Amino acid sequence: MSEVLVKRSDKLAFYGVPAAGGGTITYHRMRGFTESSTSKNAKEYNRQYVDEDSERSDVIAFSPAMSYGFDQYLENPVHDDIVALTDSETLGTAAIRSIIIVDLTDSTTTGEVTTYAARKRDFAVIPDSEGDSTDAYTYSGNLKANGPITKGTVTLDAEKKIATFTAAV
Repeated sequence: MSEVLVKRSDKLAFYGVPAAGGGTITYHRMRGFTESSTSKNAKEYNRQYVDEDSERSDVIAFSPAMSYGFDQYLENPVHDDIVALTDSETLGTAAIRSIIIVDLTDSTTTGEVTTYAARKRDFAVIPDSEGDSTDAYTYSGNLKANGPITKGTVTLDAEKKIATFTAAV
């Protein structure tokens, strides 16, 4: 069996946009992003015991962050939400959104329904800059973890623009 390269587009991110006035959250694909990379930011416990010549390290925690950058498009629900949070300088829990990372290379089909492996986590939206380009109006910042990962599966609409998450039991 030959190895198959996993493309960047095989791992999709879906951003939870709350309905006006709160309530229902719809997970829209993060489209039009020029940057979306994750840093795990592992926390280490390092020590050297007096009876050993080398140091030991253990990973004791993670502080994941996803950097983001996008060219603003009108009528893009994810862009609209991040722009509103940025422009309003939203603070605290009001700036927390859920993001689902979907792995298109890990799927199961039952009948006519395909489900994909997914991880969901809450992130604080931390804006950094806007308007950095003369070509398009841009926004950038970081999404910093604000809770544990929930593993599960998703089903996608026909255009793969909306995700529905089901947590693993």
